[in-house]
Amino acid sequence: MKQLLICLSLLATQVQVALANNDSLLTELDNTIRLTASFDAARIKEIDQMRQSLGAAGQAPAEVFARHEKIYEAYKIFNYDSAYSYAMKLVRIAADMNDAGYRVAATMKLSFILLSTGLYKETHDSLASLSRQVIPDSLKGDYYALWGRYYYDLAGYANDKYHSVDYDVHGNHFLDSALAWYQPGSFEHDYYYGLKYFKQSDRAEAARFLGQLMARPDLTQHQLALTASTLSAVYQQIGDIDQSIDLLVRATVADIKSSTKETVAIFHLAELLYKKGDLRHAALCIESAIANAAFYGARQRKVQVSSILPLIESERINGMEKQRSLLIRYATVVTLLVLALVVLTWIILRQVKKLKQTQEALRAANVAQQAINQQLQESNRQLAEVNEKLEEANKIKEEYIGYFFNMDSEFYSKIDKIKTTIEQKLQDKRYEDIRFFLNKIDARKEKNELLLSFDKIFLKLFPHFVQEVNTLLRPEEKIVLRDGELLNTDLRIFALMRMGVADPEKIASILEYSVKTIYSYKSRVKNKALVPGDEFEERIMQFKTL
Repeated sequence: MKQLLICLSLLATQVQVALANNDSLLTELDNTIRLTASFDAARIKEIDQMRQSLGAAGQAPAEVFARHEKIYEAYKIFNYDSAYSYAMKLVRIAADMNDAGYRVAATMKLSFILLSTGLYKETHDSLASLSRQVIPDSLKGDYYALWGRYYYDLAGYANDKYHSVDYDVHGNHFLDSALAWYQPGSFEHDYYYGLKYFKQSDRAEAARFLGQLMARPDLTQHQLALTASTLSAVYQQIGDIDQSIDLLVRATVADIKSSTKETVAIFHLAELLYKKGDLRHAALCIESAIANAAFYGARQRKVQVSSILPLIESERINGMEKQRSLLIRYATVVTLLVLALVVLTWIILRQVKKLKQTQEALRAANVAQQAINQQLQESNRQLAEVNEKLEEANKIKEEYIGYFFNMDSEFYSKIDKIKTTIEQKLQDKRYEDIRFFLNKIDARKEKNELLLSFDKIFLKLFPHFVQEVNTLLRPEEKIVLRDGELLNTDLRIFALMRMGVADPEKIASILEYSVKTIYSYKSRVKNKALVPGDEFEERIMQFKTL
């Protein structure tokens, strides 16, 4: 125990350089979760670019395998269905190549993706089929590590004192075999040593290997997430929950940045935050964990999430009920005190009559209480949505009130200047100068400046509007603005709709087009979309202000 404390103390000194306190890390987590869609969009764009190279003619079989393998690697922690599809393609390509090494590599990739989605029987059958084949030395480390992870995952899934112990023993056995084939100093070598010691309850050695990995600057985001998540379990076992939360936050942020959907870090983070009483962040994390599990298709993650989600939601509802009851009590006390000072005698006379009415209302309330409790959760959710929309509407209103006051001020200044100039020329009887002066007024230029001002204030509220619209369009139909252009007519129509101007006639009046032209512009853009037209407009209306 003393050795463990010394090791963890030294490790904490190393890791603390990279870790801030819980509050700052949770703030970073909030910001990163909000950017999840942009990270995922970048991953999808990267994969689309790789897929474009698949159809090139004249490729050797090994090159075809390598290109499909690269796409599989991009999908394997991102989306099960796509990863499985490319794993099966690799199996078929390897079969056509009639090369034992490629067949083993393809089957291992298929086994990995089956394990990642919780298909344990299928994983076992796939791995067992490799036992009858010769495993190349270059793949033996990964082969045995895959068996080890299979048994570790079974242990975590069973989560009992009967079967889990045996599964962990089998996992340790295979991990020992894997470590004999990994190069010392490699990530896999140090990580799996740390994992093996952790599974054997040798926390000092586990912390030493994992801590050394955390200090390395060359880790990928996925490797950082894997290491931090495992190291957090060591701290959790010794009761250092704050340090465990810090590491899980780092793991979760790294997972989001690498678009890793097959992950348990965010689930464990939600569980610890719930136990610590941070229900807001716990709910945020569990919602993200649900979204990750649904997007990836990980069955075992959905089961894990279902165990903690009801507890968090129940605690949130209880907290809201307590706050509501407290506010009601405060309001009642204040009201009664004020009324007591003003009409105390009147209250006494009315209490006898009100007592009967209250008793009747109480009986009716008791009858309705069960139905109200069932509706409360839905009402709270709708209230949260309404509050969010009201907050956004208030922000838009404040920005545009200021904007239009400023525009009105400039407009009336121009009018006053014109009036003063014309009055002066009338006094001087310089009538031709008046006509010349009026001809210099360019209404079109004024209109363009007005639209430019609208564009600027709109993009201040929705700085990512153009990029978000483009994510709804097919890749080849994305909108590209000209130099110096903030919004074009297509974007401006939907920008007005996002601001709440839904009437096509009002939009046509603002932009000085016919209603038919507005419909034409809208239809043209929606025909380029990845989603149906009605859904396209709904997605536009869901864009958030900065």
